[in-house]
Amino acid sequence: MENEVLEFDIGLGSGADDDAVDIDIDDDLPSTPPLPLPLPLPSSTSTPPTQIYLPEGDLLDLEPYESMEFESEEAAKAFYNSYARRVGFSTRVSSSRRSRRDGAIIQRQFVCAKEGFRNLNEKRTKDREIKRPRVITRVGCKASLSVKMQDSGKWVVSGFVRGHNHELVPLDQVHCLRSHRQISGPAKTLIDTLQAAGMGPRRIMSALIKEYGGISKVGFTEVDCRNYMRNNRQKSMEGDIQLLLDYLRQMLNENPNFFYALQGGDDQFTGNVFWSDPRARANYSYFGDTVTFDTTYRSNRYRLPFAPFTGVNHHGQPVLFGCAFLLNETEASFIWLFQTWLTAMSGHHPVSITTDQDAVISSAIMQVFPETRHRFCKWHIFKKCQEKLSYVLLKHPSFEADFHKCVNLTDSIEEFESCWLSLVDRYELRHHEWLQTIYSDRRQWVPVYLRDAFFAEMSITQRSDSMNSYFDGYVNASTNLSHFFKLYEKAIEIRNEKEVKADYDTMNTNPVLKTPSPMEKQASGHYTRKLFARFQEELVGTLTFMASKAEDDGESIMYQVAKFGEDHKAYYVKFNVLEMKARCSCQMFEFSGLLCRHVLAVFRVTNVLTLPSHYILKRWTRNAKSNVILEEHPTDVYNGYLESHTVRYNTLRHEAFKFVDEGSKSLDTYNVAMGALQEATTIVALATKIEGRTSVVNSRNRGDMASNGIRANYTSGNHLGSSGQILSEKDMDRKIQELRDELEHANRKCEVYRANLLTVLKDIEDHKLQLSIKVQSIKISMKDSI
Repeated sequence: MENEVLEFDIGLGSGADDDAVDIDIDDDLPSTPPLPLPLPLPSSTSTPPTQIYLPEGDLLDLEPYESMEFESEEAAKAFYNSYARRVGFSTRVSSSRRSRRDGAIIQRQFVCAKEGFRNLNEKRTKDREIKRPRVITRVGCKASLSVKMQDSGKWVVSGFVRGHNHELVPLDQVHCLRSHRQISGPAKTLIDTLQAAGMGPRRIMSALIKEYGGISKVGFTEVDCRNYMRNNRQKSMEGDIQLLLDYLRQMLNENPNFFYALQGGDDQFTGNVFWSDPRARANYSYFGDTVTFDTTYRSNRYRLPFAPFTGVNHHGQPVLFGCAFLLNETEASFIWLFQTWLTAMSGHHPVSITTDQDAVISSAIMQVFPETRHRFCKWHIFKKCQEKLSYVLLKHPSFEADFHKCVNLTDSIEEFESCWLSLVDRYELRHHEWLQTIYSDRRQWVPVYLRDAFFAEMSITQRSDSMNSYFDGYVNASTNLSHFFKLYEKAIEIRNEKEVKADYDTMNTNPVLKTPSPMEKQASGHYTRKLFARFQEELVGTLTFMASKAEDDGESIMYQVAKFGEDHKAYYVKFNVLEMKARCSCQMFEFSGLLCRHVLAVFRVTNVLTLPSHYILKRWTRNAKSNVILEEHPTDVYNGYLESHTVRYNTLRHEAFKFVDEGSKSLDTYNVAMGALQEATTIVALATKIEGRTSVVNSRNRGDMASNGIRANYTSGNHLGSSGQILSEKDMDRKIQELRDELEHANRKCEVYRANLLTVLKDIEDHKLQLSIKVQSIKISMKDSI
């Protein structure tokens, strides 16, 4: 019953309302001067002596009295509650007595809401941990009104206790007491109208306060308004949920790869639904490394409890992985949702997931995705900052800029910690409760703690498109379920069209190269247009950076990379020459999947001319949705030459530097080193003359294997020609050279065949993509004509 204002609590002083959704807030009210007539408590009570607070003045004429008659129990209850509102306390029903003859209630006791004490040993609470303990509201107050039903059918007051053992609430705060908080019919009508217009509970309450002339005249709180709006939304959804189920069943009939699930099944349906179409499931197989679970609807701005799972495609565009409707938002419901979504995605866990800051969602993610990196949406926290610290922003306009700088522009954990302490001290916020809360969660939203995990973002300080809801501009505050499906399908169609357009631009237009670097040309053929532009920005940015060797441990070299004259703002790149792997202190590659300008600067000074294949993530390439892995091998012989030559060059130079360092330590080591160097020069020249100039596309392993095999046959005495005659040494050298030439020729043919094969496969993939673009264009044009 929406208009019920009393809580029925059968059992004297049992504390049965401790598990209620709402709570009495009178203990939270500020202290007010008592309304004394202090009197000693009756000697019969076991409660220690204290004060009793009684109503004063004209209120005495409105008090109940013994033998006072009422037409019904409801009339007596309404009178006592009205009296309580005038006096300043909240009421509830405490006990009843039934007739043994027919079981009808013949006696009721109405009490002050602070009657009795909380029973902390109740069976329902002693066996489980209470996560959020409730405040104590019961203090053993004895104020009450007892009524009995007479033979005539009327109810008569049989007992009345006036005194309270707690302070009474002044009239300007009495609307905060539970039994006096009710939303009138006209107020409900106004709330419904404003909610339909897309207004949230805070703005609606502001309108009601202005309309009624004050919060005390409204008669309820913002919490009541919020709960009423939520219940309204749930009742509306419950009525329309059949539309959703019919839509999902139709989709399943049209395509057996469509997936949907109901929590509790058809028999015990809870109102929670999840679905994912075949395209969304396929998208996850390509781009499911990072996921965003968008719960913007929970802000109560939206009438639909709608939550999509989204990601980022190879063009940096948002892509859909599935959707849910949630009428029930318990931890068990979120666990069911995440497990169901994981089943639809073939059980593949994402590397990372981003959600709003919420304890219930966090708990569910820890249970379902224990190995997945969980991040809170930083931009939602910034939005909350404007609400929680509005008074600080008004007083200190510079706070917001300092807050953003502290979070986004610090390069290390130590720098962030120092900056944070300086920030809260400067603005005297060290003990601010909300700031303390988000600081304790800093490892889940501050960038310096998250850079070692992949989130597919192009910049640590830039908001990703994935954080913008996939359905922004389509599903809004006024959307109801009957209109949702058309808007849902339109949003998907528009998003797909944008992806097709980006595919077309990537396949049919060539980007403008800004440098003569082979690496830039290589990247332009692999990355999509948008990702290449981002890589090109980093590559061009290397021109302003200098890389100098800081230390060398024999396996890796540490480089210091900084802009000229800004050594205090340096980044450090650890480069393993043999493995061709580099790691930068900024961790941009780990975070976004693109190499930073600091690593590229090191590649420039170490003569690395092309990107090693392990630094070209397939998910960012034009072939992201292809089953052919083209990026694992060079697509032409020239690129293969550059890579292999670079590795050989850097390996020799690395060893030569160590040789020079050791040889220059003294005159004796210098003389020995020079002699060894001259001898090595002679040996290399002889090897070049004997073996000839082999093709640079051959790997050193194949050459070594061939040479070792020939030398093995030579030393074992197998010096026979085709006729069985023993060959001379000169003939043997000639035969070895012929075999080497044949091997070289075969290797060249293999390289050409491999390059041709990869070209054919690439052409096939390009043709498939172009056909897909044409099909999508035809579908869109047909829909437009219809």
